[in-house]
Amino acid sequence: MVNAFSRPLDGILVLDLTVALSGPYASLLLGGLGAEVIRIEAPGEGEIGRTNPPFVGPDGIHFGAKRPQDVSLTTLNRARNKKSITLNLKSPRGHALFMRLVKEADIVMENMSEGTAVKLKVDYESVRAVNPKIIYGSIKAFGEPSAYPTLKGMDIIVQAMSGIMEATGFKDGPPTRWGLPMADLLAPLFAVNGLMAALIYRGRTGEGQEVKVSMLDCLASLVAEEHFDVFGDAGFALRTGNFLDRITPFGIYETKNGHVAIAAFTPAWFKGLLEVIGQPQLMQDPRFSSRGPRTKHAAEMNGYVEAWTRTQTSEHVVNELLGKREIPSTRVRSPKEVLQDPLLHASGAVTRLTHPGLGKNAPYGMGLPIQFSKSKSQFDQPATELGSANDEVYGGLLKLSSEELAALRADGVI
Repeated sequence: MVNAFSRPLDGILVLDLTVALSGPYASLLLGGLGAEVIRIEAPGEGEIGRTNPPFVGPDGIHFGAKRPQDVSLTTLNRARNKKSITLNLKSPRGHALFMRLVKEADIVMENMSEGTAVKLKVDYESVRAVNPKIIYGSIKAFGEPSAYPTLKGMDIIVQAMSGIMEATGFKDGPPTRWGLPMADLLAPLFAVNGLMAALIYRGRTGEGQEVKVSMLDCLASLVAEEHFDVFGDAGFALRTGNFLDRITPFGIYETKNGHVAIAAFTPAWFKGLLEVIGQPQLMQDPRFSSRGPRTKHAAEMNGYVEAWTRTQTSEHVVNELLGKREIPSTRVRSPKEVLQDPLLHASGAVTRLTHPGLGKNAPYGMGLPIQFSKSKSQFDQPATELGSANDEVYGGLLKLSSEELAALRADGVI
């Protein structure tokens, strides 16, 4: 017998006031887990992501100016499993409609600029006054109130402030931005964790609460994991490029046709690696015989390894290490290879976006890499047009008549 609640968050209603990436990614995760996510956007252009190039239209994908029939790939990716409604929160009637939705909701999410939610009277205190059991999720760049009120919370700014850039890159190079917008992507993971915990807490106590996450806090917590202060005081460089010297050999090594990742820091793996590269005598060398001294001579050790890998193909290196000796190693893959990996499609980690203008060559979007034994989860509902759920939400959930809806549209409230 199929459980009526086949997804973990079936029956949970989320009001989504988020914009850009960090907030919409959080609500996307909630939607994929089964929550009914109502995405609230301003009448007209909607959320800023709808204007992000590239666009998809009748002629396929292009990077030109947005045309009326075009949809942003950003929207196709981040607005799946959400119902789009339009609502002018600055209008008294619009605000009243929002509060009627709040009475029906379980979660409200926002990541507006500091002070905006209070100004619009959709902040936690305002919402809680209408629905004391509400769980209110807030993602900010630097928290609220911010210690940096004039600084906009762009991902690159948060990365720079977190210390993570100074720890990324090569020793003789500049601080380096991560290749993904990690502040924007990491904060929603913490936020969703907090919202899940708040739902459990409400289930025990009947009480709602506010869940606040700072992008800077999230990245800084990761920086603290690596003990950079201790290693810095011991003379280790903050930036070690493609190698992690404290557990060498551990890094990325050049081959004849690309690069391979090798992790051979345990005694058995290290011994096997030395045998493969033709340097077994280094096991008795005091510089390398144990992990402690090896950290101080990591560059020399990596030199021995790479002197061998450069003479081999990536495939040969992996076969000799992993295939024959089970030493962790793999070829470094390109993003395109990863996106086309059938195993990742089968697991749901990567999926194709759907739109009439995309055809068979649709680009890939984020999947939901969580698998349940008794539930299902995935981003399986395509993004919809701005305001496409107005009738369903206002007419169905709030029981507004067609005449009332027509009046609201005519007055620009929805």
